[in-house]
Amino acid sequence: MKVMLIGFGVTLGALVVQGIAVAGGVETIGALLAKRAVGMDVWRNGVATLLFIMILLTGHFGQMAVWTTAFMAAGEFDAFGVAFYHAAVNYTTLGYGDIVMSPRWRVLGPQAAASGTLAFGWSTAAIVTVVIRLGRYRHRAQVREESRGGSRETREPRPTHQ
Repeated sequence: MKVMLIGFGVTLGALVVQGIAVAGGVETIGALLAKRAVGMDVWRNGVATLLFIMILLTGHFGQMAVWTTAFMAAGEFDAFGVAFYHAAVNYTTLGYGDIVMSPRWRVLGPQAAASGTLAFGWSTAAIVTVVIRLGRYRHRAQVREESRGGSRETREPRPTHQ
């Protein structure tokens, strides 16, 4: 029971890392929209989305590092690389089984997997939200432009009234 409580604490800490990554990514997209660096062009929106995904991926690696630290603090691993590998295999639910922790700490593996599953779901929701937000911003910009007489690319000369 004590190990499960420790696992819940590590899960909470890992998800806080993901929350920071999501919030930082959303703030970055918001700042780019405010500066009009993104929002109106499909390619720029695509690059902004990739930037957002990289920020989220950094959060996932940070969470794997949190689990690595927990595994090492428990005395299960001496080398960071092996512990990180084990954390990544559990967090991503690959579950190779080539490295197994002692029976006492083994329950942390499924907890890391649950943590990763929650975080990947959260990331997916955040990516969809950002893509929809950028798409809506672009659509509204197009509607505004059309109401002013057409888009810059397709604007035909206005007829002169005689």
